[in-house]
Amino acid sequence: MSDILSQSEIDALMAALAKGELAPERLPSSHDDEGPATRKAVRAYDFKRQNKFSKDHIRTLSMIHEGFSRILSTALSGQLRMLVQIEVVSVEQMTFDEYSRSMPGPTILNIFTLEPLVGTALLEFNIDLTSAVIDRMLGGPGKVTRIRRDLTDIERTLIQSVTTRTLGNLAEAWESIVKFNPRLESTETNPRFVQIVPPTDPVVLITFEAKLGENTGPMSLCIPYIVLEPVMSKISAQAMFATQRMHQSEEYKVRLHERVVNTYVPLAVVLGNSQVTLGDIVALQVGDILPLDQPKEEDLPVVIGDVTKFRGRPGTLRNRMAVHITEVLAEEREQNE
Repeated sequence: MSDILSQSEIDALMAALAKGELAPERLPSSHDDEGPATRKAVRAYDFKRQNKFSKDHIRTLSMIHEGFSRILSTALSGQLRMLVQIEVVSVEQMTFDEYSRSMPGPTILNIFTLEPLVGTALLEFNIDLTSAVIDRMLGGPGKVTRIRRDLTDIERTLIQSVTTRTLGNLAEAWESIVKFNPRLESTETNPRFVQIVPPTDPVVLITFEAKLGENTGPMSLCIPYIVLEPVMSKISAQAMFATQRMHQSEEYKVRLHERVVNTYVPLAVVLGNSQVTLGDIVALQVGDILPLDQPKEEDLPVVIGDVTKFRGRPGTLRNRMAVHITEVLAEEREQNE
């Protein structure tokens, strides 16, 4: 930041120019005899960092992956049975070498192909967030466990199942631009062992922030320019919106309806509450009775997620436990509950 002048320094330079104490510098030109209106400014160009993605490309990629983040949030919330929120943080262009050097180690690097597009891309999961996912899939609360070792075979299988679903959601988000079939090729934990393109090749990096319960961590998607080059003409906001309008068919509505109605949500019937000591729990025997604070003549609260949505009475239906809904609570009452 030392090249940036302060406002006082700028004022001093302007005053010196006005008094003739300082002559303005200019680049030598072979067209010195031309007027100032015909002279063009010289702009430096870095041949090691070619700008392959225009601003329109970056905006369109941002919109595509915002849709991807919404789809993935819903899918992972259902798979892990807990609230998952994923948001796009940034979309930027860089070289693959810059991306490799920015990655922490260890981390979870998933290498995948996007047939019929040629080449491979990377999907990176933060190692701490990955440990929370593994803990949740093994029946835990989703606790971060600071993994600093190679994943076991069981852990790799669990992460690969999450990655496969994530790649399916990615293909769905890109469906309006190009249809591809992502396939997971391998998983690495050391960034130094991953080289999908030459170091100087340009890539687009999409960075996400993932919230898994109370845990927050980054994830990223790295797609080389050479992979997207055949479809670059389609990566524009105008082309994307035009294609989306064509795809708003009856089939799309049916698929969306099926996905919504088949989404799992937790439902619980609260029989009552009771405060007991740890000693009482240890001493419990078959036939013991725990007194609850719920009067038997009152309907029981039926909780959907974290919201009390209904009232009902317990019973049985075809030899299975059931609840008979007796009242649908109003929104104001739900909030009070």
